[in-house]
Amino acid sequence: MKLTVVGCSGSFPSAESACSSYLVEADGFRLLLDLGNGALGELQRHVGLYDIDAVFLSHLHADHCIDMCGYFVARYYRHEGGRPPSIPVYGPEGTEQRLTTAYADTPSEKSMSEVFDFHTLKSGSFDVGPFSVRTEKVCHPVETYGIRIEHGGRTLTYSGDTGVCTALDELAGGADLFLCEASFTYGKEDIADLHLNGREAGAHAARAGAGRLVLTHIPPWTNAEVNLADARAVYDGPVELAAAGAEYEV
Repeated sequence: MKLTVVGCSGSFPSAESACSSYLVEADGFRLLLDLGNGALGELQRHVGLYDIDAVFLSHLHADHCIDMCGYFVARYYRHEGGRPPSIPVYGPEGTEQRLTTAYADTPSEKSMSEVFDFHTLKSGSFDVGPFSVRTEKVCHPVETYGIRIEHGGRTLTYSGDTGVCTALDELAGGADLFLCEASFTYGKEDIADLHLNGREAGAHAARAGAGRLVLTHIPPWTNAEVNLADARAVYDGPVELAAAGAEYEV
């Protein structure tokens, strides 16, 4: 599998990165994990607009899904070459309604579903293209799912947004690469079931026996280097900060 960081800023775009969006590729299939503020523009640096095969939306906060409105425009109103076939979009219950409300002026209440084939996420296992996928609900104020992606004997886990939870340990168990949020600063913010700090992300990776940890979703107001050091204090494996445009072979 190939992982490309399209955007990795938490809460709102930074000067260096769009919000959360990650491209996973294998066997010619392209799965997009989230599409937050600013990510649609960055996505076009890596892949054509009409070359995405499926989309996973971990939850419906704007920094993870709002650029789906722009993506709707690109797919629905495409004239040259005609409208492309609909693609699967996996998201929490109410995803279609949320995006329709955010866009506010779709031609009809069902226009989104003419280009996006919506599937409601629940905890469980299923296949997406060549990938074997497992999703579990994690701890966040709105319904949110982490995802474990397996292909060719290799595993990638993406936390979505979450506080400390056992489901994340299970999703990340033995993962070759663990893409984990680290929004908060250890010793500064202490809010349960909202976000992880660097130390908590590192502890999750250590408990899970993950092979590699990449910290992501760090807001512009958080000192990323502090979170990196805090993760390294509790996790012995390789750990680094996600950066827009970074690529990983998993």
